Amino acid sequence: MSGDWVSTGCGVSGIMRGMVEAKDSLRAAATAVVRRLQQSGHRAYWAGGCVRDMLMSREPADYDIATDATPEQVVALFPGTVVVGKAFGVARVCLGASTCEVATFRRDHGYTDGRHPDSVTFSDPETDANRRDFTINALFFDPVTEQVLDYVGGRRDLAARLVRAVGDPFARFAEDHLRMLRAVRFAGTLGFELEPGTADSIRANAAKLAAISEERVRQELTRILVESRRAGDALRTMDRLGLVEVVLPEVAAMKDQAQPPRFHPEGDVFTHTVLMLNKMATTDHRLAWAVLLHDIGKPPTAQVDEADRIRFNRHARKGEEMARQILTRLRFSAADTDTIAGCVGNHMRFMDVQRMRKATLRKLLGAPTFALELELHRLDCEASHGKLDNYAFLVEALRAFEQEPVMPDPWVSGRDVMALGVPHGPAVGDWKRRAYDMQLEGAVGGRDELLAWLRRELGKAGG
Repeated sequence: MSGDWVSTGCGVSGIMRGMVEAKDSLRAAATAVVRRLQQSGHRAYWAGGCVRDMLMSREPADYDIATDATPEQVVALFPGTVVVGKAFGVARVCLGASTCEVATFRRDHGYTDGRHPDSVTFSDPETDANRRDFTINALFFDPVTEQVLDYVGGRRDLAARLVRAVGDPFARFAEDHLRMLRAVRFAGTLGFELEPGTADSIRANAAKLAAISEERVRQELTRILVESRRAGDALRTMDRLGLVEVVLPEVAAMKDQAQPPRFHPEGDVFTHTVLMLNKMATTDHRLAWAVLLHDIGKPPTAQVDEADRIRFNRHARKGEEMARQILTRLRFSAADTDTIAGCVGNHMRFMDVQRMRKATLRKLLGAPTFALELELHRLDCEASHGKLDNYAFLVEALRAFEQEPVMPDPWVSGRDVMALGVPHGPAVGDWKRRAYDMQLEGAVGGRDELLAWLRRELGKAGG
């Protein structure tokens, strides 16, 4: 037995001791799994994205292994291995704190649902490479001999910075429709171009995306937004391929929607959104979706007034309503839906911040979504008129509260209000809010003054 592979029986919990705990432990574990398989007479290589990333001098997030060993043989070699997809020949091997997915070389047969193969048969490396999605993801690497196995021209396309479907692109996208979004994601993440034949095939198959589950579409769209080097360019690529109108028709409707040049010299609503996405630097999917949807309400509210000016009355409210519908359709969590739609609905409030009452401003600054909303506002300004005076005002206003909470504990409770004669009911909450606003305004010096004010106001109301 090799000295760097130690079997201690990790069990279903996925823990096997014996591997070094170091920065490169995952790579070491993946190498050890390949070596052990090879020592037992099997062919085994790293496969797919980890090979692509390694050849591009990128740190792989994980390591997948392909082998001619069956899942049963993998389990026999690595006690405690969990078979997670027996029908597809997939097992999860644990070494130390690291986990590697090991799949048997296979050929896929039929894709009735446009997403998963109906059945598979085990095969060899070349056959396995030819059933994969893109050439840059169909490479194998032997970490023991340090040799690359390339059956589909993947290294050539890496050098040319191209995303090319393996074999017949029409067949690849007809098999698995989600590959069309994955193509955009890889191009956006890696900074590659789509090979022309691959792009043409996506256009021809774009309508088939409607058959894919909303959850899977959401996952790919989110990754495109947060992983692409320039998310706006990725959105334009999706649009050129006919994908936006299939998965996000409300976003497609922003194209050619004119805006007042005084505030939006950059052009139509879609162009504005593209520019914002390109300026965005975030891994927060909530901000990314808020940027994408913030002006979704403009096309349905667009009007031209008597002075021939374009107006979008209450477009933020309409946008919030539409955003909730879109996010619900895409099966976002309730928390994400509330946050993203809330940012969309609130984004026009920022134009009035310098005229707000102190209490209203403090509530804005103290909102749990303020950081997201502030960044959304900054991007909105930078991708349009370029004026950041309101942004600077808010940053300074927030700085003024470094030594005290923006939203302090209220001095007056509902019990205090009732003790002054207000019966239990909605009026208690109304008076409590009025008292808190007085506190936030700084109009009173403390609890006693606030209670005195409350008695006077209740007396006036009762009189």
